[in-house]
Amino acid sequence: MSIFKAYDIRGTYPDQIDAKTAYRIGAALVRFLGAKRLVVGRDMRTMAPEIQNAVIDGMLEQGCDVVDIGLASTPMVYYAIGKLPCDGGMAVTASHNPKQYIGFKLCRKEARPLSGDTGIQDIQKLVESGDLPKAQRFGKRDTVDVKADWIAHIAGFAKGIRPMTICVDYANGMGANESPAIFAKIPGLKVVSLYQELDGTFPNHEANPLKESNLDDLRRLVKQHKAPLGLAFDGDADRCAFVDEDGRTVHADLITVILARGMLQRHPGKGIIYDLRSSKVVPEEIVKLGGRPVRERVGHSFMKETMRRTDCIGGGELSGHFYFAENYYTDCGVLAAILVMNQLSQEGKTLKQVADPLRKYFGTGEINFKVADKDGLMKAVAAKFRDGVIDHLDGITVTYPTWWVNVRPSNTEPYLRMCLEADTAAEMAQKRDALFAILGQPHDH
Repeated sequence: MSIFKAYDIRGTYPDQIDAKTAYRIGAALVRFLGAKRLVVGRDMRTMAPEIQNAVIDGMLEQGCDVVDIGLASTPMVYYAIGKLPCDGGMAVTASHNPKQYIGFKLCRKEARPLSGDTGIQDIQKLVESGDLPKAQRFGKRDTVDVKADWIAHIAGFAKGIRPMTICVDYANGMGANESPAIFAKIPGLKVVSLYQELDGTFPNHEANPLKESNLDDLRRLVKQHKAPLGLAFDGDADRCAFVDEDGRTVHADLITVILARGMLQRHPGKGIIYDLRSSKVVPEEIVKLGGRPVRERVGHSFMKETMRRTDCIGGGELSGHFYFAENYYTDCGVLAAILVMNQLSQEGKTLKQVADPLRKYFGTGEINFKVADKDGLMKAVAAKFRDGVIDHLDGITVTYPTWWVNVRPSNTEPYLRMCLEADTAAEMAQKRDALFAILGQPHDH
């Protein structure tokens, strides 16, 4: 399977990505962007220093100057690219993947992401063609510490957070590099943390908060401390998952509604972006708040581009990415956490008290099916439900007055992914079974 994905470059070390490959990727990024100056940061994985040095060597030998910001969460890399004069850059990270993976998240200037359609395929061609002769003038490598600025920038979003104790699971990932210092700047905020040591071997559990079992330690801690909320970061800290005082996961679509309240108070009438897997409570609530709901296909590069085009102030994706125009149109786990705490403090409520009234509908969550013929099965869904309203923004979505379903292909694997929601539990179960009859039995992914 190719290391060049829809949203980033990712693979196992050293068989798929080694120093030689990293060098070529660095050189190819310079060529593709015509870059004179790039920003590079890295996560805490064991091979990240070696891979970062190789990628920087590739850039320098193309005559490009490099700003090395060292150990940094992906949001901190985005911030540096947004703030410093440069032509773009990258985070050397494999996000939430297991310890044997390494990868690269790439941006052009203004922290605009490169996706498969907007550069990653071109970079792949350059890397594979091998035509990357060295420049006559080598670039210069500067080490720049942006951490203090970044911490002050994010802490500056905290407004009127009342004294509270929260529980945080850093999963030994990059959230632990910066978030403790950010939280420490908020008066009266007490943090009980888990797995706060940076450790690229992930000794406690993998740094993927979408997998419910990875939240079990956090749930126990939240109940033990009677905390009004718990937070779990993924490996590179661009995502955050939330649990309430009962240890129940509050899914990202409901968090998007909670964030929208504060965003639309600050910026009335703006757009709020959400992905098409989200509960229909999301657009309903955005309209009630006087905002414009903007529905988009799954994937951070699509979300960020559409936000700029349609004047969105922010929004979220079911995967736990939350986006902020006020933060260079990028996703940031700890900023989402702070803005949720702002909102809870303003309303004088716990996360459970704010989230429970939004649980109006009955959803399946995202279910995976391992299938050979993705297109054929999506056509079969369209044929079976042809009297519904059908759109093809991402896979196929069929909407009826009392239920809807989206079935979309994975960009990287032989899977179809299904999300279904209905007004009643009975109808949800009935429609789910009708789709299983077409798609087969779910594959535990």
